[in-house]
Amino acid sequence: MVILTLNCGSSSAKYQVYDWDAKDILAVGIVERVTLGGSFISHKAKGKEEYTVEHDCPTHTDAVDLIIKTLTDPVHGVITDMSVIKAVGHRVVHGGDKFIKSVLVDDAVMATLEEVKDLGPLHNPANIMGIGAAKKVLPNVPHCAIMDTAWHQTMPPESFLYAVPYEWYETYSVRRYGFHGTSFLYTAKRAAVLLGKDPFKTNLIIAHLGNGSSINAVKDGCSLDTSMGVTPLEGLIMGTRAGDADMALPFYVMRKTGMSAAEMENALNKKSGLLGITGKYADRRDIQKAKLEGDQRALLAQNMEAYRVKKYIGAYQAVLGRVDALVFTAGVGEFAAFMREKILDGLEPLGIVFDPKKNGMSHTRNTETIISKPESKIPIYIIPTDEELVMTEDAYALMAGTYDVHTQFTYSFQSKDYENKGRAAGLKDELARNPDLAAIIAKPR
Repeated sequence: MVILTLNCGSSSAKYQVYDWDAKDILAVGIVERVTLGGSFISHKAKGKEEYTVEHDCPTHTDAVDLIIKTLTDPVHGVITDMSVIKAVGHRVVHGGDKFIKSVLVDDAVMATLEEVKDLGPLHNPANIMGIGAAKKVLPNVPHCAIMDTAWHQTMPPESFLYAVPYEWYETYSVRRYGFHGTSFLYTAKRAAVLLGKDPFKTNLIIAHLGNGSSINAVKDGCSLDTSMGVTPLEGLIMGTRAGDADMALPFYVMRKTGMSAAEMENALNKKSGLLGITGKYADRRDIQKAKLEGDQRALLAQNMEAYRVKKYIGAYQAVLGRVDALVFTAGVGEFAAFMREKILDGLEPLGIVFDPKKNGMSHTRNTETIISKPESKIPIYIIPTDEELVMTEDAYALMAGTYDVHTQFTYSFQSKDYENKGRAAGLKDELARNPDLAAIIAKPR
């Protein structure tokens, strides 16, 4: 049985093909520059060389059709025909407060997603188009919507409400929603395994650091608070997003410059953050290189980003009381040792003590690592996220009729014996090249 997962952005369509019976990934890939012209697909199938080809995709329907043709290609493909695909899981960034868990897509769900579309104007239109496109290409299989916001529906009102006129919440659904929920779900469950604790007796601070970044306070296995808000703009400093700022700042600049609301929204989402500070770079690798070459604004950007994360760690420790572990995940969290060092330096009074050598050694997506010193009261884990696996398991369970909200549902990766076959193979090769990595591999207690 094969399950396809799709993550459609405004100009891209990512996918993964998973063999449920073998518990193995058959292929991953992405169609880029959808709707923009110059579209191309990058496809990597198990045991085959990466395949890239240009193919015009003026719509997401064209992109999904290209994905299916590639998957069934006699040379580059991994399935014989469409009939082996039994379910499709779709990432949906914003489900508002209408969904507390993943759902089978029907007309009512599509109508609800249209209702809340304005809450996620940068992401939801593409998500909705992707679902529609996939349903046209694969009309006879169940399609499942996996909501980034669902994980955070356990937040209490004192956490999710803003101190603005209450009728805005009642009439316009203005509240904190939070995002990256699928990533937080996976890493929270894995952290509980590593700690040897009941997931619902586990308190965590999880930092999902990538081009988009957010941080999550997890109390007794459920989301208590998170840094993103109504949209993914609030909170941490990101690649091109401003994060936290004075709410009056946009009005001041608009009066000074004559910028429209649309221009200001674009500036805060696409021209701010690290790009805004440096004037050149949104990628942390470029910023690190520029810093080492003496670029003072690159250094400033790093210091500002780390300072913001550090503030949230302290705030979330205050609201949680007991913290069982601090977790880093996503591209920057998993690979940027220099950013982790800036964030962790000086947190010793909070009981968080990192080992610089271990931190420098941790640069992998093939295993979970621990970078804290033995005397650290709070262990520091780096857990490579796996949002696609959550989407796959949700889609299968929805199809089988066994799915429920995460507090009533157990995932395969909650077992201490769980193994990702692809990552296990990658780790074997990595250990052959770098045997010292074995010293920091995190194992269940």
